[in-house]
Amino acid sequence: MGPVAEEVPTGVVDMHCHTAGIGAGGSEARISAALRASWRFRVYLKIFGCNEKLLAQHGDVFILDGINRAIGESKHVRAAVILAMDAPYRDNGEIFEEAVEVWVPNRFVGETAAAYEHLLFGASVHPYRMDALEELEWSKEKGAVLIKWLPNIQNIDPSDERLAPYYRKLVELDLPLLTHTGHEDSFSRTDNRLGDPKLLELPLRLGVRVIAAHVASAGENEGQCNVERLLEMMPRFPNLVADISTLTQFNRKRFLPRVLADERLKGRLLYGTDHPLTNTPMVSPWLYPLRLTIGQMWRISRVRNPWDRDVMLKAALGVPGEVFEESGRYLGV
Repeated sequence: MGPVAEEVPTGVVDMHCHTAGIGAGGSEARISAALRASWRFRVYLKIFGCNEKLLAQHGDVFILDGINRAIGESKHVRAAVILAMDAPYRDNGEIFEEAVEVWVPNRFVGETAAAYEHLLFGASVHPYRMDALEELEWSKEKGAVLIKWLPNIQNIDPSDERLAPYYRKLVELDLPLLTHTGHEDSFSRTDNRLGDPKLLELPLRLGVRVIAAHVASAGENEGQCNVERLLEMMPRFPNLVADISTLTQFNRKRFLPRVLADERLKGRLLYGTDHPLTNTPMVSPWLYPLRLTIGQMWRISRVRNPWDRDVMLKAALGVPGEVFEESGRYLGV
């Protein structure tokens, strides 16, 4: 028998949802030539529910339109935070052109999300940008509910003391920092040292509200599991929380029971999907034959709406109602 799930919640906010683009329709989004030549490019577009022809015809907004429509049809999720993805920058403030694989500009995401009922703006502002503080202010004015980093591919060292003014601006604007923690394996160029949770101690000491994406559920640093490195920090930093996105993926699913049982994370977990990864075979109720009944696996697998399917799977695996509720409460939406 599987765990006894709480009643499947409604009114949930997905605080970790990606989009992409090829620059169609004036979005100025970019995907590197190397990535576009890779098999991954077609797979990524497919799990977003589109292809290159559709984007060329309708513009990159086609993906956001589909997300908004799916959430509008969802029985359990009412809104999603759409995450921009800033370019990687060098320490001197110049764009790190050869490291650009995916770039989704704030202007595109912020202005497009504002036009949709179910989409919220998650900005991405690289701290090495010359105009980083001004871009943070613009993002807040345009309704951003958080700032997103992926240090492993953006060339961001969160422990860099030069970032103190950036962190103080986040505190001033009351913008939480959602940052990838743990290893990253979706891109060809990564520096997984920069996903070490311990590097977040500087912004935490300065009072930034930090959301550790994925509960650092991949890889090690200094010979220690990244999850354990993050858990050790929880008692010291009350401004540190984490999201459970990706924790139902086949390569991370062993961490979900541990995370839910750890007292250090009680009341400090947020719900997110990491969409579109929930649309892949990496996330399936059939991966849990020892934790779910045949009936549960069958019912969940038949749900067509990806957000409803994700909520139902996580609820069936024992994610408590407070985790689903916390994202909206934490973000004030």
